[in-house]
Amino acid sequence: MKNISILGSTGSVGRQTLDVVKNHRERFKVVGLSALENIDEVEEQIYEFDPEIVAIFNQDKAEILSNRVGRKIKIVSGIDGLIEVATLNSANIVVTSVVGSIGLIPTLEAIRCNKTIALANKETLVVAGELVMNEAQKYGVKIIPVDSEHSAIFQCLQGEDIKNISRIILTASGGSFRDWTKEEIEKASAEDALRHPTWNMGQKVTIDSATLMNKGLEVIEARWLFNLELDKIDVIVHPQSIIHSMVEYKDNSIISQMGLPDMRTPIQYALSYPERINSNVEKLDFNKLGELTFMAPDTNRFPCLSLAYEALKIGKTMPCVLNGANEVLVEYFLENKIRFYDIPELIGKAMSIHEPFSYKTVDELLEVDKWVRSWIKNQLK
Repeated sequence: MKNISILGSTGSVGRQTLDVVKNHRERFKVVGLSALENIDEVEEQIYEFDPEIVAIFNQDKAEILSNRVGRKIKIVSGIDGLIEVATLNSANIVVTSVVGSIGLIPTLEAIRCNKTIALANKETLVVAGELVMNEAQKYGVKIIPVDSEHSAIFQCLQGEDIKNISRIILTASGGSFRDWTKEEIEKASAEDALRHPTWNMGQKVTIDSATLMNKGLEVIEARWLFNLELDKIDVIVHPQSIIHSMVEYKDNSIISQMGLPDMRTPIQYALSYPERINSNVEKLDFNKLGELTFMAPDTNRFPCLSLAYEALKIGKTMPCVLNGANEVLVEYFLENKIRFYDIPELIGKAMSIHEPFSYKTVDELLEVDKWVRSWIKNQLK
């Protein structure tokens, strides 16, 4: 039996993690949950999964939930509450599926408490990849990727020597605007961007997919997860989302991981690793599949991908600036307060004025994150 804490239980990955648990109750037990403020859904989760502790980031909402459920469950709030769920003594695995850089501190604290990390919060490695991976190595903690692309790479590397890698190839769906012209994209609304053709994801990830920033963040994440240099990480657009990513070895052999686009597959693999267990996910039927197509990403229509590569190339605190600016701008775009191309334009401006430096502490990164968020908001005034 593996005991699991889920950071972000009301988000897309959190809900699907609970679905995996529900189908394998003989193997997995939920001991901790956290959410931003959706206490109605969390209350249902409490009654179904009976955790030891629940963190609601919004303190007022946490108090309301506490009054509803009584003393049966410990209810905590704020960042300290997230940390308490992440470091719970009885938890073996922490699924970090909160959205944004808020996941960094609880993930680090979980690592320092020797928890296995099932990582769905890519911003953690984007902002502080070197620091997080050094801590994981120091404490002997395994970080198992949950993102479908990184899970695919992780699976393709099993039994292989990483020294034999020629490159990894991250596949991208192309997002909601894959077949739109630049002129059409310029007029697009958040509602247009949220209509993803293949994946069912949360709002922030879906917008990032539309801008291709999601793939850019995954490039940075892959650099740290697999200890690879930039020139060994490629991106290709694969509209069908059947091949989830590939590894090319020095003998030019390519190994891929395939399956229907369903996040429950990589989630379950992260929870059950190193075992594989039965799944209720639909099987891939090659007779119905048709064709698989591939194309190079268009960085003219989707400049966010180039910005992410640039941030990784510069390194130091620049990925933190990229991420913080993007998080703020996605929020504004979701509210239809800015246009689609305002996102890369303002990220580029923030990167151009930031003077990157080598960081040693989380506090330094938090200061950079605070600065870029404030700078972006001032520009938008």
